[in-house]
Amino acid sequence: MAPFSMEFSGKPNGHFEDHDLYSHDDADDEFEHHHFNNDSDDDLSKSYNSTHFSTTEDRFIKDHDLKVKTFEALHSNHQNGNSVQEGFHVGQPSSPVATPIKRRQSIIDLPQTHHSTSHYRPLPSIAPQNNSSAQNPSANVHAMPEEYPSEELIELYENVKFCLDLRHKYLGASLQIDEMVNPKNKEGWIIYPPPPKPTYKSKNKFNQLPDAVYEAEEEFDFEKCKIPGPQEGYEFRLNAEDVYQVFDKTTGKPLVEVPNLHDYYADLNSIIKFSSDGPTKSFAFKRLQYLEAKWNMYSLLNDFEENKKSKRNPHRDFYNVRKVDTHIHHSACMNQKHLLRFIKYKLKTSPDEQVIFRDGKILTLDEVFKSLKLTAYDLSIDTLDMHAHTDSFHRFDKFNLKYNPIGESRLREIFLKTDNYINGRYLAELTKQVFDDLEGSKYQMTELRISIYGRNIDEWDKLAAWIVDNKLFSHNTRWLIQVPRLYDLYKKNGNVKNFNDILKNLFQPLYEVTLNPQSHPKLHVFLQRVIGFDSVDDESKPERPLQSKRYPVAGQWDIATNPPYSYYLYYLYANMTPLNRLRERLNFNTFVLRPHCGEAGDPEHLISAFLTSHSISHGILLRKIPFIQYLYYLDQIGLAMSPLSNNALFLTYDKNPFHNFFKKGLNVSLSTDDPLQFSYTKEPLIEEYSVAAQIYKLSGVDMCELAYNSVRQSGWEASIKKHWLGKKYYLGGIAGHDIEKTNVPDIRVSYREDTLKSELQLVDFYTNLKIKE
Repeated sequence: MAPFSMEFSGKPNGHFEDHDLYSHDDADDEFEHHHFNNDSDDDLSKSYNSTHFSTTEDRFIKDHDLKVKTFEALHSNHQNGNSVQEGFHVGQPSSPVATPIKRRQSIIDLPQTHHSTSHYRPLPSIAPQNNSSAQNPSANVHAMPEEYPSEELIELYENVKFCLDLRHKYLGASLQIDEMVNPKNKEGWIIYPPPPKPTYKSKNKFNQLPDAVYEAEEEFDFEKCKIPGPQEGYEFRLNAEDVYQVFDKTTGKPLVEVPNLHDYYADLNSIIKFSSDGPTKSFAFKRLQYLEAKWNMYSLLNDFEENKKSKRNPHRDFYNVRKVDTHIHHSACMNQKHLLRFIKYKLKTSPDEQVIFRDGKILTLDEVFKSLKLTAYDLSIDTLDMHAHTDSFHRFDKFNLKYNPIGESRLREIFLKTDNYINGRYLAELTKQVFDDLEGSKYQMTELRISIYGRNIDEWDKLAAWIVDNKLFSHNTRWLIQVPRLYDLYKKNGNVKNFNDILKNLFQPLYEVTLNPQSHPKLHVFLQRVIGFDSVDDESKPERPLQSKRYPVAGQWDIATNPPYSYYLYYLYANMTPLNRLRERLNFNTFVLRPHCGEAGDPEHLISAFLTSHSISHGILLRKIPFIQYLYYLDQIGLAMSPLSNNALFLTYDKNPFHNFFKKGLNVSLSTDDPLQFSYTKEPLIEEYSVAAQIYKLSGVDMCELAYNSVRQSGWEASIKKHWLGKKYYLGGIAGHDIEKTNVPDIRVSYREDTLKSELQLVDFYTNLKIKE
């Protein structure tokens, strides 16, 4: 059998150098010394043992060589002396006289001419199949999907462009598209209390530096907060769509035009139509398959190089890069053992403290537990019964009951509520203990969700007073406001008359405090630590099918039925948009919309979030709608995924698409959701990472990239992100990357950036073709 070799063009001599195929020299030496003998099948199998060649592949190689010899015999009389065409060649035949073979180009031929990398786009017949970091830069670009583009392909890319432009229009109006527009990310923004200085300070008594003197961190003092006076140039009122609108008093014009309900549903239906189209789904599925295959090739070629770069990076490793828990609920931010220890402590130290008003009388803590026939000694993790691992799968109603210690709602009211008989003092103490643990770890941050229900207009002031009076400010924590989708319950209980009552209770205090911070001074201070809004509840609830054209405005929605998910998201977006414009003009921080989305229920929820939201939590249903998944990739929409939470509620761990999304290049991060229900350890975020690392075989570089993604998705101020990610992080890609801060090698960041840019260039190329025609 003739020796088997592969030669690639792209170099002056028609060959690739060794380093073009491998990222390190050892593999090159091993490859060069292989010798394939015609007479020994065993030798052939052994020679490929390192790459796990199967007997089927061995047989294919032998059949291929037989065909080559037949081809040589047929053409030997005509091809002697001819020059060898650059490209893919069969090696020297076993006969004494070499017979170079000229043949047509194949799919793995490389371009034979030099092109400018900025305009060069190879056709499939000359596309590079290798993305090694060492090769010519022009080889990094993607091949076009079709050598001669059809009308259908051009139309598909036009649909992609249309959807992306729609999203950018919505996000541009609400100031969510560029974080550097937010006043808190500009020079001169004051963070109070200031973040601690970057010095070594361990709370472990065995890790103390001898004779070390630490500067005391400044505690929050409300008296030191500056509260600006009223702003006279603007006014706000409800428009015909029952959306708050801000007007300039001098011109009488609104600060921003918000899409109305009819336009919103027209845009939503356009994207839904695209995503359900057969050819569109096939197109997106193939592009996503290509992205995953490209990652597999990149990983095989560059795994050693990445590890080498990571090991050479001083000081940084997974444990001391910043990582943000981008999705965690405040009332479940502690683990079960922490809560149990706290309850026992209070029972032993404050049994006679009056804690709740029930059945016409005030009860002490001791009386509450006596009515339950329990003592401190009786309590255990099993007694609390708050873990949601066994009986909550596809039962969100049972999961909500897990928030009740020992199944008793009165214990939830005492220990896990901010607005109760003791003004939330127990929950404040628990929260401070969680903050203390976070500050001790130094490198873990949380974005806590805390509820505003919209049942009455005083909720904002009560929550702000709870935060400020208990001094719940930490450098490791920022807040998001979660709005439960519970209109039907409030309507049934008589809390509201129509849906617009909820919106008034949610947004009217925010407009008031923005125009006159002195009207709600504590709320003004609290809002400086608020990142944005979240929409929460059970997505799997069936939504009553209504014609979207017939949806009434919020003030006319007075029926008992709960509005659909897309309706909630529209009114959160529409009321937040003028508020952001007003706050940006007055140099106050703006907000983003980051809802729970795509955990269960209708996959079309993800399309509503695509139009209106900065990023989302969960997103596991993207696996069912490839076109929307491709759009999420192209616009790098953040996904705060929680595989342990999904495993308990909706999707088993082995079926979770998290790792698949990560390989394709979607902007994913890991988060804990509810440590009280899902976690067993004192560091739930590290637990989430460690389980994912074991199940998905994540490398240290993978984990650092996930941590890097979590900081990028988060809402911390730019001055702090610069310290965590690098001084130019906002530029993105290689230009803004600093391996000394993130421990993610440049080669990984460059791969992600080049792959994304290539996909976006394809969109531009094909849409421009239509314009030229």
